[in-house]
Amino acid sequence: RIPLAQAVIHLATAPKSNAVVQAINAAQTDVRAGRVGAVPPALRDAHYAGAKKLGHGHDYRYAHDDPRGVVTQQYAPDDVDGRDYYEPGRHGAEAAVAERLARIRAILRDR
Repeated sequence: RIPLAQAVIHLATAPKSNAVVQAINAAQTDVRAGRVGAVPPALRDAHYAGAKKLGHGHDYRYAHDDPRGVVTQQYAPDDVDGRDYYEPGRHGAEAAVAERLARIRAILRDR
């Protein structure tokens, strides 16, 4: 019960943002419009017989091998690749998140 209480208190006192509401609404709009797509081949399970023939796991880049912990790789389906759902605000804690997210997105999109 103590870990649950700590989690509740942490979440209750954490900074909140309307950007999260806007992000989930935009994602739901895409899903409802049928923009869901398939998992990119590099991210598909490659641990079974025949996966290699299907191209699963081909060109997968392991982020933990990169000192930045992020690698240039397509993670989203083609239908929504490059779509930014979450746009942090420029005030408070979100300003730091915005800076870090900009660095991550620059790495991800350097394809």
